[in-house]
Amino acid sequence: MRRLSLRWRVALVLGIGSLLLTSALAVMVWNLTSGYMQRQREQSATRQAEVNVRLVDEALRTGSDGLEDLLTGLTTGPDSTVLLYRPGQVLTSGRQIDPRVLPDELVDLGRRDTPASQRLVVDGIPVLAVSLPIDSTDGAYVELAPLVELDRTFRFLGILLITGAVAGGLLGVALGSWAGRRALRPLTELTRAASRVAGGDLKARLPQQADPDLAHLATTFNSTADALEQRVLRDARFAGDVSHELRSPLTTMVNAAEVLRRRRAEVPGTAGRALDLLTSEVDRFAHMVVDLLEISRADQRAEDTDLETIDLASLVDNVLDARTCTEVPVRSKPPGPRVLGDRRRLDRVVDNLLDNAERHAGGPVRVAVLERDGRARLEVDDAGPGVPPEVRDRIFDRFDRGTRAGSRGADTGSGLGLALVAQHVHHHGGAVWVEDRPGGGARFVVELPEADQ
Repeated sequence: MRRLSLRWRVALVLGIGSLLLTSALAVMVWNLTSGYMQRQREQSATRQAEVNVRLVDEALRTGSDGLEDLLTGLTTGPDSTVLLYRPGQVLTSGRQIDPRVLPDELVDLGRRDTPASQRLVVDGIPVLAVSLPIDSTDGAYVELAPLVELDRTFRFLGILLITGAVAGGLLGVALGSWAGRRALRPLTELTRAASRVAGGDLKARLPQQADPDLAHLATTFNSTADALEQRVLRDARFAGDVSHELRSPLTTMVNAAEVLRRRRAEVPGTAGRALDLLTSEVDRFAHMVVDLLEISRADQRAEDTDLETIDLASLVDNVLDARTCTEVPVRSKPPGPRVLGDRRRLDRVVDNLLDNAERHAGGPVRVAVLERDGRARLEVDDAGPGVPPEVRDRIFDRFDRGTRAGSRGADTGSGLGLALVAQHVHHHGGAVWVEDRPGGGARFVVELPEADQ
């Protein structure tokens, strides 16, 4: 089960807290308001019934003939009912109901000189039944006061409070999401800056923070990034200086080795084999020094100002034309994809991939320049045995020669060619990887962002 992010956990906690708080307030308001309104209605109905029963009692004591008219006049609306219980007789006025629907206990309390009241639903209408004794006769006066308006008010109040509680919960989620985003913004910036540093952008820094709780974090990260940048630049300068200092004696060694190679026939036996080993190691050393110079220059130049829009298919054609020993057609659908980049670096990317195929994989058998999902794609297929899955990631590391690690010879390479490919490709915001070629062998894939037309 996928776990919610910290931001949404904060939002949910704040939302649930807001929902509980607003629900508690809603219950409190409901109890106070409904109780108060119900007591007020009961007191009002009871006082009105007490006034009415005195009028009825007076009419019964004087033997007035207008008792029924009096009962009719005591009704307060179409939903109200007045019932007069006398020995052997029940008089009803107002909304007509069956007297038997009233609880016998309620009527008996009135007859026993005990005032009583009770909420009832009579014929679908909520009422408050008030039962009062009549002093002049053995009977009871019952008045049914309608509670329709009160119930309607209760329903409206309930809907309003429920809506308020739900809205409070949703508002809590929204505020929690906003607060979480605000609180996590420094962490997001830190993650973004750390990702840029990990991707090779050593100039990535965090902005200065006014918050004292975050200022130390930003200062510490920026100091660490400064130290890392200086360390990398020092290492790059050291490698560049060493490689540069090696070029002069190396040039002498290469020239001497070339002279000895031309006179190889004059050196037979063990001395000849030693000469072959020496000249091959000199060639490998020369290639390594050139690659080290290239890497040190790339490390020290974080940004290029000489970027241009390049037709990738034309660039690959030019590299192949310059390699007289490489005969492989370029597959491309015109118009070819265009990229914004450094032509020298991209030339080196293509050249190193072709070198890798020729030296270690039986030569290239297919070169394709494609466009896929808004990205330029270069594919170089070789005729070798393929690259084992366990070494596909690390073959782009410096001085890693895959399964040939530890071996020596002119064709084993220095372990820097593919590292240069990865460095130049990442510098252009692209990606490089190796996969299986259909039919056997390896396929090296380079993807670069297409240039805006």
